[in-house]
Amino acid sequence: MSELKQFPENFLWGGAIAANQVEGAFDEDGKGLSISDVVKVVRPEDRKKMKIPFPTTAEVQEALNDTNHKNYPKRYGIDFYHRYKEDIALFKELGFKTLRVSIAWGRIFPNGDDTTPNEAGLKFYDNLFDELNKHGIEPVVTLSHYETPLNLTLAYKGWTNRKLVDFFAKYAETVFERYKDKVKYWITFNEINCILMAPYIGGAFLRDHVAEGELLQAQFQSAHHQFLASAKAVEALHRIIPDGKIGCMVVGMINYPNSPHPDDVMTALNDQRNTFFFTDVMTRGHYPAYMTSFFKENGITIQKEAEDDAILKNNVVDYVALSYYMSSVSARPETEGEKAAGNLLSSLKNPYLEASDWGWQIDPKGLRTLLNMFYDRYEKPLFVVENGLGAFDEVEDDGSIHDDYRIAYLREHIKEMGKAIEDGVDLIGYTAWGPIDLISFSTSEMSKRYGFIYVDQDDYGNGSLKRSKKDSFYWYQKVIETNGEEL
Repeated sequence: MSELKQFPENFLWGGAIAANQVEGAFDEDGKGLSISDVVKVVRPEDRKKMKIPFPTTAEVQEALNDTNHKNYPKRYGIDFYHRYKEDIALFKELGFKTLRVSIAWGRIFPNGDDTTPNEAGLKFYDNLFDELNKHGIEPVVTLSHYETPLNLTLAYKGWTNRKLVDFFAKYAETVFERYKDKVKYWITFNEINCILMAPYIGGAFLRDHVAEGELLQAQFQSAHHQFLASAKAVEALHRIIPDGKIGCMVVGMINYPNSPHPDDVMTALNDQRNTFFFTDVMTRGHYPAYMTSFFKENGITIQKEAEDDAILKNNVVDYVALSYYMSSVSARPETEGEKAAGNLLSSLKNPYLEASDWGWQIDPKGLRTLLNMFYDRYEKPLFVVENGLGAFDEVEDDGSIHDDYRIAYLREHIKEMGKAIEDGVDLIGYTAWGPIDLISFSTSEMSKRYGFIYVDQDDYGNGSLKRSKKDSFYWYQKVIETNGEEL
């Protein structure tokens, strides 16, 4: 029995999944294609040379012409679309208080710019939220989790185009009105700062949509449009669901200076601002002063309309959500050294940390520090909505799966969250990433498993899809049952 007793009685314990990684049924019931449906799997032999997708129009067209769906695992996911009742029953058995899900925008507006929503798509999420509520599981719903309709990429050049602001606002109002009696917690954009690391996944524009040397301009202009879209969603949420809460969400990255050298410290500060810039705008309602010199130095001019500043100022989020998987080391440019792998970026290897099977540096204490940094800065409730360990799991002859490494990873992170709460941080919940094995965001692999629940499917889409409980299932069940006291 742990001595930890920090977690409040109403703490939201649960898990997090994304539509594009679990649902499948990419062409059923009127759903339109999303940007994730044309992302090809990275086979194990190609993993070391993997790059975050940033395709051209021709490459997307090639993917559209490829009818071998096995090459595009997010098209079939883990068949959550047809098996959600079975999976939610397992989440109930785990004791979940909450489940973070996303809505596939293309199920509601297949092309993104449609005049009327798709009723079959709306009905699916009605059924999903009803099933969660039936089991006493609070839905936390992300509006955009790398799910931009592909038509908005091909016809409008994604978020570089201001027209997407109103398309998104219409989509947000539509689902708020439809689910106002079923969903109280919302998130606008998943990992919105991802646009600086993965322009296609985060900003839905293609490599040939941007002139040479104009990428930074396109990324920050797209981010501005997403800030406006987020603010319009905040306004609509507060109007339509007065007792609802809506948050922003970022990749939670903490950047350590490589040494006490002043240049390393300044580099770390600037790298940290790649995270804080996004939360600064959405929680404070204006662009921070430090971006003025950055924009000037990089020749960036944000195109604004007269009402933009007021929209941002008057519609700030209620809470700040974050993912947390690893920390990073920042150093002045001339520094050489061994690099560590990462999801969206890599940095110098930290000699004080161990790493996952995929080379991500494991740093539970960094989570406590980062939570304190966020809360010191904003004094708004925080929500850890992604945290987990991607690893190879082995099924024993008797069907058991002994994932002590996952338990150890999660245990240490939960301990540090408890310490952050003792520090005074207002932390409202924790949703472990991938409570059921799903298609990897970064590589579209299945062998990179996060779940407490094993899914019998391989990287090539083969398998029975049978669900099995891992050792971590029973461990996390006890964590929730004891409200974090027994780890």
